[in-house]
Amino acid sequence: EFDGSGMVRADEKSQRIQQVGDVFVMNMQNDRLGEYRMHNHVVAYADNKLVGWQPAPETRRDSPDGWEWVYELEAIDAESTQVTLTYDWSKVENEKVRSSFPAVSEKQLEESLNLLAAAVAN
Repeated sequence: EFDGSGMVRADEKSQRIQQVGDVFVMNMQNDRLGEYRMHNHVVAYADNKLVGWQPAPETRRDSPDGWEWVYELEAIDAESTQVTLTYDWSKVENEKVRSSFPAVSEKQLEESLNLLAAAVAN
């Protein structure tokens, strides 16, 4: 609903994230890879404040390659929250994988935040 890259198709009806160590699965699609699934390992979590994960491809579902997504939420007042989205691939060591970054542009990240804002406004 708020993926500005257009790659996320659906989740695999994963359980609600509750803690670091949880894994959720997303069905994805892009021009280079076609349809694929990512197993997302939660590496940061604080209820209603923070969620971060490292994706791993279906073929290596237990071995993330090192890139990370983090959403941080900071309450401004009773009706407003500032959301920060970080997309960090600095820990990717595999050069073949690293050469495909950034896979999501700054414009697409901004669009994700815009779509999120619109989703919670309705």
